[in-house]
Amino acid sequence: MKSTRFLSAFLSSLLLASLPSVQAENAPKPNIVFIYADDWGWGDLSCHGNTWLKTPRLDKLASEGIDFQQFNVLSPICSPSRAAVMTGRFPGRFGINTVFGVAKPPEMPDWLDPKAPTTPRLLKAAGYRTGHYGKWHLGEGAPTMTDYGFDESAVYHGPGPKVGPYGNDIPNQAVKFIEANKDRPFYVNVWLHESHLAHSPSDESMARWKHLAPRQQVYAAVITDGDNKVGIILDALERCGIAQNTLVVFSSDNGPAKLKEGDKGESGKYRNHYNVGETGGMRGQKTSLFEGGVRVPFIVRWPVHAPAGVKNDTTVLTAVDLLPTFCAAAGVTPPPDANGDGENLLPALKGESVRRTQPIFWRINANKKDPDFWPDLAVRDGDWKLVTTFDGQKVELHNLKSNRSEDIARDQSKDHPEIVARLTKQALDWNATLPTKADPGCLAETQEGEPEKATPKSKTPAKDRSIPFTRWDSNKDEFLTLQEYKAGQNGGPDLEARYKRFDKDGDGKVSRKEFVTPSTN
Repeated sequence: MKSTRFLSAFLSSLLLASLPSVQAENAPKPNIVFIYADDWGWGDLSCHGNTWLKTPRLDKLASEGIDFQQFNVLSPICSPSRAAVMTGRFPGRFGINTVFGVAKPPEMPDWLDPKAPTTPRLLKAAGYRTGHYGKWHLGEGAPTMTDYGFDESAVYHGPGPKVGPYGNDIPNQAVKFIEANKDRPFYVNVWLHESHLAHSPSDESMARWKHLAPRQQVYAAVITDGDNKVGIILDALERCGIAQNTLVVFSSDNGPAKLKEGDKGESGKYRNHYNVGETGGMRGQKTSLFEGGVRVPFIVRWPVHAPAGVKNDTTVLTAVDLLPTFCAAAGVTPPPDANGDGENLLPALKGESVRRTQPIFWRINANKKDPDFWPDLAVRDGDWKLVTTFDGQKVELHNLKSNRSEDIARDQSKDHPEIVARLTKQALDWNATLPTKADPGCLAETQEGEPEKATPKSKTPAKDRSIPFTRWDSNKDEFLTLQEYKAGQNGGPDLEARYKRFDKDGDGKVSRKEFVTPSTN
């Protein structure tokens, strides 16, 4: 009798012990919300020590999850940074080394290859509903957002249905998506405008910060508006009763833009307030490969899974890790042909101490005139980071564990020649693998902003040039001046000659019709 009771108890204990794993297997797939800010510096959060900017919703998000202190994007500028987070590959593998819509090098395509692996496409195949709301900036040519795996979208700097130019309706569009899909797993990008130019702060936020000097007032108001938009998304998750099963990530596409003293500009009411974002003491800013340009906020909230109130200053994560990590959270295994450059760091999102095993690489065409913006290439392996020129002749070496700020006075390149040799070779060898010519399948017939000749209908359709026209027409008078055209192109060859070719009636200004209608000359 005793043996029977013992056997019964033993079997019951085995059943109970197995329940957690059974429940885990049968647990609903988590929703994933990826909030990506624009030019929002690591030091622009009050929970990161900022003394004059206030970000209560992001501070609370950090207190409810993990604040990763060592997250890097893979470019200090917009388009390549976004290519990396979307594909899990270094953006240079697609030739995307600068921003779409400006004068481009020969390897630069006109849009991200729609055949590239993307998180939304992989999750959609696993039953997720997918959406994108906000900035895209990965090309405005032939591919549609559906081609990249999105079921629904509303964007600017991208194809398909649009959101407003300052992104004020981004949260509302995203909330509608969340409410419509609360009973099924979903993945949604909420890619904010803040704190990019042109600044367009709300009257309420401007009034809150009226005691600050004009530059600080505008920037503080913009950050407040961005923080409030994050709150709108978080409130929607609570209201729909799905916050407990939703992985929320907040980050930024690069560091804060560099302050241009005396910049009066022409492209927005608050252009002259560009820009007073902070890096938290790190060297460099947007467009720089030093940490101030590529280390950005990365906050994760995932109730039950991610412990609350943790600051992780040891795990090194980067943008290409997002695709394999998000897929792992959803129970999806990327196919072998994804050829990812990232690592599945899901254990780190669950609070474990994880050490990455692969080096990180960066590339940009640098500004050699500025002491904080000269590197073309960078590589990080462990705690060591090396920056160098394309020819490998100029280098700096920093140990980020002991020299987070990359203080030039603490450059260790002369102290560790063997590390310099190894990392320089890694960077140059990696750069040599990248394409030098654009993929023909990702090119329009002409560059954006170039008058087009009539082409047979069988050819690739011309770009919708009404999009850049709207973007470049800074005073919204339905005409482009030469100054507006030059500012929109951000430099480039023969701009005056190209502008004159648009100006078909020779009146010194270009109407929307002149700009949009292809030339038949």
